[in-house]
Amino acid sequence: MNNFQNQVQGNPYGPQMPQKPDNYLVWAILSTLLCCLPFGIVAIVKSSKVDSLWYAGNHSEAIQASNDAKKWSIISAVVGLVGGLLYVILYVILVAIGVGAELM
Repeated sequence: MNNFQNQVQGNPYGPQMPQKPDNYLVWAILSTLLCCLPFGIVAIVKSSKVDSLWYAGNHSEAIQASNDAKKWSIISAVVGLVGGLLYVILYVILVAIGVGAELM
């Protein structure tokens, strides 16, 4: 049973609409521009589906798209940060090698 069905069942006054999930579009755009382009694009595509699925009545799919958008935004940010950190480490190593070569 999915999250939407859990929220609807057990209500004596009929089905109650769950709250529309966040689409995480801002986070998807920021992670695309600042971190990792390929994973950020996936996050933007997933986040753009949330509102259209929600208003079409596909609430469980909208919730899943929202969760996917959040997941891909986080993946994009982590990959971007790790890649940037590796770049800085490699740069420091190469500078150290260059300085060491000049001293010889």
